[in-house]
Amino acid sequence: MTLSLGQPQEIGLIVVLGLLAVGFYALLASRNLIKVVIGLQLLVKGAVLGLMLAGTVNGQIQVAQSLAVTVIVADTVVAVIGMALAVQVRRRTGSMDVQRLSTLRG
Repeated sequence: MTLSLGQPQEIGLIVVLGLLAVGFYALLASRNLIKVVIGLQLLVKGAVLGLMLAGTVNGQIQVAQSLAVTVIVADTVVAVIGMALAVQVRRRTGSMDVQRLSTLRG
């Protein structure tokens, strides 16, 4: 009995679904701001991989690559802003807990 890995598209789809699942879990289960930003990063990386997979399957890899680059640039900006906000929350509240954000007034 041999183990068959299947088609590359099937493997790619499994990886995409895995990244999306881990990203959603990190968003829902974590109260730490850094972990929330990492969860968002995993979600976006799963979406980019899904775009690349869809472009490969449809034979439009150039369109998928240009969309992926655009998403990666926008995602990097979001990550930088999210980390900057996390640093400011840590300075103000002394904690990275998302629930402590409700104490911020001003």
